[in-house]
Amino acid sequence: MIRILFLGDIVGEPGRQAVIQRVPALREERAIDFVIVNGENAAGGRGITPKIAIDLLRCGVAVITTGDHVWDQKDLAPWLPTEPRVLRPANYPAGAPGFSSVVLPTAKGPVAVLNLQGRTFMQPILENPFHVANAEVERLRAQTPVIFVDMHAETTSEKIAMGRHLDGRVSAVVGTHTHTQTADERIFPGGTAFLCDAGMCGPDDSVLGRAVEPIVGRFLSNLPVNFPIARGPVRLCGVIVDIDESTGRALAVERFNERQPGEGPAGG
Repeated sequence: MIRILFLGDIVGEPGRQAVIQRVPALREERAIDFVIVNGENAAGGRGITPKIAIDLLRCGVAVITTGDHVWDQKDLAPWLPTEPRVLRPANYPAGAPGFSSVVLPTAKGPVAVLNLQGRTFMQPILENPFHVANAEVERLRAQTPVIFVDMHAETTSEKIAMGRHLDGRVSAVVGTHTHTQTADERIFPGGTAFLCDAGMCGPDDSVLGRAVEPIVGRFLSNLPVNFPIARGPVRLCGVIVDIDESTGRALAVERFNERQPGEGPAGG
Protein backbone atom coordinates (compact mmCIF):
# COMPACT_ATOMS: atom_id res chain seq x y z
CA MET A 1 0.00 0.00 0.00
CA ILE A 2 1.18 3.48 -0.89
CA ARG A 3 -0.17 6.51 1.01
CA ILE A 4 -0.48 9.83 -0.82
CA LEU A 5 -1.12 13.21 0.81
CA PHE A 6 -2.59 15.87 -1.45
CA LEU A 7 -2.85 19.45 -0.15
CA GLY A 8 -5.22 21.95 -1.78
CA ASP A 9 -4.48 25.41 -3.14
CA ILE A 10 -1.65 27.09 -1.20
CA VAL A 11 -2.53 30.75 -0.63
CA GLY A 12 0.24 33.31 -0.23
CA GLU A 13 3.11 33.36 2.25
CA PRO A 14 1.01 32.12 5.20
CA GLY A 15 -0.05 29.03 3.31
CA ARG A 16 3.31 28.19 1.82
CA GLN A 17 5.21 28.69 5.09
CA ALA A 18 2.75 26.47 6.95
CA VAL A 19 3.12 23.76 4.30
CA ILE A 20 6.92 23.98 4.33
CA GLN A 21 6.98 23.75 8.12
CA ARG A 22 4.39 20.97 8.45
CA VAL A 23 5.06 18.56 5.58
CA PRO A 24 8.20 16.90 7.02
CA ALA A 25 6.41 16.09 10.30
CA LEU A 26 3.23 14.98 8.52
CA ARG A 27 5.20 12.47 6.49
CA GLU A 28 6.38 10.89 9.72
CA GLU A 29 3.17 11.21 11.73
CA ARG A 30 0.85 9.85 9.03
CA ALA A 31 3.31 7.48 7.29
CA ILE A 32 3.00 9.43 4.05
CA ASP A 33 4.88 8.02 1.06
CA PHE A 34 4.23 10.75 -1.51
CA VAL A 35 3.16 14.41 -1.21
CA ILE A 36 1.42 16.49 -3.88
CA VAL A 37 0.36 20.14 -3.46
CA ASN A 38 -1.52 22.59 -5.64
CA GLY A 39 0.71 25.68 -5.67
CA GLU A 40 -1.02 28.00 -8.12
CA ASN A 41 -1.84 30.69 -5.53
CA ALA A 42 1.40 30.45 -3.56
CA ALA A 43 2.92 33.74 -4.77
CA GLY A 44 0.88 36.50 -3.14
CA GLY A 45 -2.31 34.65 -4.00
CA ARG A 46 -1.71 34.54 -7.77
CA GLY A 47 0.62 32.08 -9.45
CA ILE A 48 3.87 30.58 -8.27
CA THR A 49 7.52 31.52 -8.78
CA PRO A 50 10.47 29.21 -9.41
CA LYS A 51 11.90 30.06 -5.98
CA ILE A 52 8.67 29.19 -4.18
CA ALA A 53 8.38 25.95 -6.15
CA ILE A 54 11.94 24.98 -5.23
CA ASP A 55 11.27 25.72 -1.54
CA LEU A 56 8.20 23.46 -1.62
CA LEU A 57 10.07 20.65 -3.37
CA ARG A 58 12.91 20.88 -0.85
CA CYS A 59 10.55 20.43 2.12
CA GLY A 60 9.43 17.02 0.89
CA VAL A 61 6.76 17.79 -1.71
CA ALA A 62 7.12 15.44 -4.68
CA VAL A 63 4.89 17.19 -7.24
CA ILE A 64 3.30 20.65 -7.55
CA THR A 65 0.14 21.11 -9.61
CA THR A 66 -1.35 24.41 -10.79
CA GLY A 67 -4.39 25.78 -12.62
CA ASP A 68 -5.75 28.95 -14.17
CA HIS A 69 -3.20 31.21 -12.44
CA VAL A 70 -0.19 29.23 -13.66
CA TRP A 71 1.08 32.06 -15.93
CA ASP A 72 0.48 34.96 -13.52
CA GLN A 73 4.14 35.17 -12.45
CA LYS A 74 6.10 36.07 -15.59
CA ASP A 75 9.29 34.25 -14.57
CA LEU A 76 7.58 30.86 -14.34
CA ALA A 77 6.92 30.09 -18.02
CA PRO A 78 10.59 30.06 -19.15
CA TRP A 79 11.52 27.94 -16.10
CA LEU A 80 8.75 25.33 -16.34
CA PRO A 81 10.41 23.22 -19.07
CA THR A 82 13.37 22.67 -16.72
CA GLU A 83 11.34 21.16 -13.85
CA PRO A 84 9.05 18.20 -14.67
CA ARG A 85 7.77 18.05 -11.09
CA VAL A 86 5.90 21.36 -11.47
CA LEU A 87 2.86 20.79 -13.68
CA ARG A 88 0.49 22.97 -15.69
CA PRO A 89 -2.92 21.73 -16.92
CA ALA A 90 -2.71 19.14 -19.69
CA ASN A 91 -5.46 20.66 -21.80
CA TYR A 92 -3.52 23.75 -22.89
CA PRO A 93 -2.92 23.72 -26.65
CA ALA A 94 0.15 22.01 -28.04
CA GLY A 95 3.27 24.10 -27.60
CA ALA A 96 2.48 25.45 -24.15
CA PRO A 97 5.64 25.38 -22.03
CA GLY A 98 6.19 22.84 -19.30
CA PHE A 99 4.84 19.45 -18.30
CA SER A 100 1.28 18.36 -17.54
CA SER A 101 2.01 14.96 -16.04
CA VAL A 102 4.92 13.16 -14.46
CA VAL A 103 5.81 9.64 -13.34
CA LEU A 104 8.17 9.45 -10.38
CA PRO A 105 9.80 6.43 -8.78
CA THR A 106 9.16 5.59 -5.12
CA ALA A 107 10.22 2.73 -2.84
CA LYS A 108 6.76 1.24 -3.46
CA GLY A 109 6.67 1.67 -7.21
CA PRO A 110 6.12 4.51 -9.68
CA VAL A 111 3.45 7.18 -9.08
CA ALA A 112 1.92 9.29 -11.84
CA VAL A 113 0.35 12.72 -11.35
CA LEU A 114 -1.84 14.39 -13.99
CA ASN A 115 -3.03 18.03 -13.93
CA LEU A 116 -6.30 18.96 -15.70
CA GLN A 117 -8.37 22.15 -15.82
CA GLY A 118 -12.13 22.43 -16.22
CA ARG A 119 -13.91 24.70 -18.68
CA THR A 120 -17.21 25.71 -17.05
CA PHE A 121 -16.95 29.29 -15.68
CA MET A 122 -13.16 29.12 -16.14
CA GLN A 123 -10.86 31.42 -18.10
CA PRO A 124 -9.16 30.84 -20.39
CA ILE A 125 -11.34 28.14 -21.94
CA LEU A 126 -9.00 25.26 -22.72
CA GLU A 127 -9.30 22.07 -24.73
CA ASN A 128 -11.88 19.52 -23.57
CA PRO A 129 -10.32 17.93 -20.44
CA PHE A 130 -12.33 14.72 -20.86
CA HIS A 131 -10.81 13.98 -24.25
CA VAL A 132 -7.35 15.02 -23.07
CA ALA A 133 -7.69 12.81 -19.98
CA ASN A 134 -8.47 9.76 -22.12
CA ALA A 135 -5.21 10.02 -24.04
CA GLU A 136 -3.06 11.01 -21.06
CA VAL A 137 -4.40 8.28 -18.76
CA GLU A 138 -3.88 5.61 -21.41
CA ARG A 139 -0.28 6.75 -21.81
CA LEU A 140 0.36 6.86 -18.05
CA ARG A 141 -1.23 3.45 -17.41
CA ALA A 142 1.44 1.91 -19.63
CA GLN A 143 3.94 3.05 -16.99
CA THR A 144 2.09 2.62 -13.68
CA PRO A 145 -1.37 1.77 -12.31
CA VAL A 146 -1.02 4.44 -9.59
CA ILE A 147 -2.33 7.67 -11.11
CA PHE A 148 -3.42 10.76 -9.14
CA VAL A 149 -5.43 13.46 -10.96
CA ASP A 150 -5.83 17.10 -9.86
CA MET A 151 -8.99 18.40 -11.56
CA HIS A 152 -8.77 22.18 -11.23
CA ALA A 153 -12.30 23.37 -11.91
CA GLU A 154 -15.07 25.67 -10.70
CA THR A 155 -18.22 23.53 -10.78
CA THR A 156 -18.94 20.48 -8.69
CA SER A 157 -20.69 18.84 -11.64
CA GLU A 158 -17.63 18.98 -13.89
CA LYS A 159 -15.38 17.57 -11.17
CA ILE A 160 -17.79 14.77 -10.27
CA ALA A 161 -18.23 13.96 -13.95
CA MET A 162 -14.46 13.68 -14.38
CA GLY A 163 -14.24 11.37 -11.39
CA ARG A 164 -16.94 9.14 -12.86
CA HIS A 165 -15.37 9.33 -16.31
CA LEU A 166 -12.01 8.09 -15.01
CA ASP A 167 -13.37 5.61 -12.45
CA GLY A 168 -11.43 2.37 -12.67
CA ARG A 169 -8.69 3.94 -14.79
CA VAL A 170 -6.97 6.14 -12.19
CA SER A 171 -6.37 5.86 -8.46
CA ALA A 172 -7.80 9.24 -7.42
CA VAL A 173 -9.49 12.33 -8.82
CA VAL A 174 -9.40 15.31 -6.46
CA GLY A 175 -10.75 18.76 -7.27
CA THR A 176 -9.11 22.12 -6.56
CA HIS A 177 -9.80 25.82 -7.26
CA THR A 178 -12.72 26.81 -4.99
CA HIS A 179 -10.59 26.94 -1.79
CA THR A 180 -13.48 25.34 0.11
CA GLN A 181 -13.16 21.73 1.21
CA THR A 182 -16.12 19.51 0.39
CA ALA A 183 -17.37 16.57 2.45
CA ASP A 184 -18.08 14.06 -0.33
CA GLU A 185 -15.00 11.84 -0.14
CA ARG A 186 -15.69 8.33 -1.40
CA ILE A 187 -14.36 5.49 -3.51
CA PHE A 188 -16.26 4.95 -6.74
CA PRO A 189 -17.25 1.39 -7.81
CA GLY A 190 -14.25 1.01 -10.11
CA GLY A 191 -11.80 1.79 -7.31
CA THR A 192 -11.11 5.49 -7.88
CA ALA A 193 -10.99 7.73 -4.79
CA PHE A 194 -12.77 11.06 -5.18
CA LEU A 195 -13.13 14.39 -3.38
CA CYS A 196 -14.84 17.29 -5.12
CA ASP A 197 -12.54 19.92 -3.62
CA ALA A 198 -9.52 19.52 -1.38
CA GLY A 199 -9.86 23.05 0.04
CA MET A 200 -6.98 25.44 0.61
CA CYS A 201 -3.86 25.86 2.69
CA GLY A 202 -4.16 29.45 3.85
CA PRO A 203 -5.35 31.88 6.53
CA ASP A 204 -8.34 30.45 8.35
CA ASP A 205 -9.97 33.76 9.33
CA SER A 206 -10.45 34.95 5.78
CA VAL A 207 -12.56 34.83 2.65
CA LEU A 208 -10.84 32.18 0.55
CA GLY A 209 -7.50 33.25 2.01
CA ARG A 210 -8.02 37.00 1.50
CA ALA A 211 -8.62 39.65 4.17
CA VAL A 212 -12.29 39.75 5.16
CA GLU A 213 -13.02 43.49 5.26
CA PRO A 214 -12.03 44.46 1.68
CA ILE A 215 -14.04 41.60 0.19
CA VAL A 216 -17.13 42.37 2.26
CA GLY A 217 -16.67 46.00 1.26
CA ARG A 218 -16.51 45.02 -2.40
CA PHE A 219 -19.83 43.20 -2.11
CA LEU A 220 -21.37 46.21 -0.36
CA SER A 221 -20.05 48.91 -2.69
CA ASN A 222 -19.39 47.18 -6.03
CA LEU A 223 -16.26 49.33 -6.21
CA PRO A 224 -12.83 47.83 -7.06
CA VAL A 225 -10.51 47.26 -4.11
CA ASN A 226 -7.34 45.31 -3.39
CA PHE A 227 -7.75 41.89 -1.80
CA PRO A 228 -4.67 41.38 0.40
CA ILE A 229 -3.80 37.98 1.81
CA ALA A 230 -5.28 37.58 5.30
CA ARG A 231 -3.22 37.16 8.45
CA GLY A 232 -3.55 34.83 11.42
CA PRO A 233 -3.62 31.07 11.97
CA VAL A 234 -3.47 28.87 8.90
CA ARG A 235 -5.64 25.88 8.08
CA LEU A 236 -4.19 23.08 5.95
CA CYS A 237 -6.75 21.16 3.91
CA GLY A 238 -6.39 18.20 1.62
CA VAL A 239 -6.89 14.47 1.38
CA ILE A 240 -5.01 11.27 2.21
CA VAL A 241 -5.48 8.33 -0.15
CA ASP A 242 -4.26 4.77 0.42
CA ILE A 243 -3.67 2.92 -2.85
CA ASP A 244 -2.87 -0.68 -3.73
CA GLU A 245 0.34 -0.17 -5.68
CA SER A 246 -0.11 -3.39 -7.67
CA THR A 247 -3.62 -2.61 -8.99
CA GLY A 248 -3.89 1.17 -8.60
CA ARG A 249 -7.22 0.82 -6.78
CA ALA A 250 -7.88 3.12 -3.84
CA LEU A 251 -8.21 1.33 -0.51
CA ALA A 252 -9.18 4.30 1.66
CA VAL A 253 -9.76 8.05 1.35
CA GLU A 254 -9.72 10.52 4.24
CA ARG A 255 -10.18 14.28 4.28
CA PHE A 256 -7.28 16.12 5.91
CA ASN A 257 -8.16 19.34 7.76
CA GLU A 258 -5.83 20.81 10.37
CA ARG A 259 -5.69 24.28 11.88
CA GLN A 260 -2.16 25.36 12.72
CA PRO A 261 -1.55 27.00 16.10
CA GLY A 262 -0.16 30.52 16.46
CA GLU A 263 -0.60 33.77 14.57
CA GLY A 264 1.01 32.69 11.33
CA PRO A 265 3.21 34.90 9.11
CA ALA A 266 2.02 38.16 7.61
CA GLY A 267 0.13 37.97 4.37
CA GLY A 268 1.97 38.26 1.06
